[in-house]
Amino acid sequence: MNLLTPPIDSTPPASSDAGLPIAAVERETGLGKDTLRVWERRYGFPTPLRDSSGDRLYSAEQVQQLKLISRLLDFGLRPSKVVSLDNAALQALLTQHAPAPAAILSKTNIGNDATDPVIKELLHAIGTHDPRALQHGLSHAQLRMGLAPFVIDLAAPLTTAVGEAWAQGRFEIFEEHLYTEVLTGVLRHAIASLTSQLVPQGPRVLLTTVPQEQHSLGLLMVEALLTLDGCTCVSLGTQTPLTDIVQAALAHRADVVALSFSNMNKTAVVQTSLRELRARLPTATALWVGGTCTALYQWPLSEASAVQHLSGLQPLVAQWRHAH
Repeated sequence: MNLLTPPIDSTPPASSDAGLPIAAVERETGLGKDTLRVWERRYGFPTPLRDSSGDRLYSAEQVQQLKLISRLLDFGLRPSKVVSLDNAALQALLTQHAPAPAAILSKTNIGNDATDPVIKELLHAIGTHDPRALQHGLSHAQLRMGLAPFVIDLAAPLTTAVGEAWAQGRFEIFEEHLYTEVLTGVLRHAIASLTSQLVPQGPRVLLTTVPQEQHSLGLLMVEALLTLDGCTCVSLGTQTPLTDIVQAALAHRADVVALSFSNMNKTAVVQTSLRELRARLPTATALWVGGTCTALYQWPLSEASAVQHLSGLQPLVAQWRHAH
């Protein structure tokens, strides 16, 4: 499947000879109704006609132009730069910018054709500053896919894509923060629902990060998967001093301490932290580590079990249960 080609919908949208209603345009282009209305006021485009009830109707030409604009927004361009352009100028920009998102998506290792359009749609919601569409898209995907596939096959690669987009200057920091907040809300809601339904089977897992490690999404994804697998999770959030990690593990009688490291951590810091924790934690308390930090996987860890991919959590839980 060509990542730059919009998915084909064989069901024709509701229409009339005068054009498409705004709800159909939203489905066709992925642009929210509020966005279309704002652009109409701010940029003078689109310029819909009105039906007898005063509702907007968009011509086929305008819908096609909006599709081009929507794709350019996915590539990181701002509405103020593209909304007023004609089709020829939009096509020229698409030719110029098309490789950028393809590279970003390819790095997320997405192999499922059904998932690719969802990633693109959610990136678009972030780039167009549409938190409602982002929240709806993530919540709907979580319900449709189930929690584990949602975390492993969508949330994790999407988080990578957002980070890549920020690094390449396509997203601003506030856009990355918006994404983090919305996904955090979706995951916390799912975890809360699970906690009231599942019977804990162990282990009891304490989750946190070491000082200077501010990234929380990876930790939350791990919590969601462990909770789904029947573990009891106690999360301290991020940036917990090592002494407090040890004290919390003792206070909560943790069977496992799980730490997340991003690639911002230096090898020396990772090694020192793990050695100190292993020396201070009870021998029976397992130490699990994971994340994007390459230092975790460059040498055999004697202090901890390293999980390079979220799909490796379930076997680790099964191994712990077998041993206990």
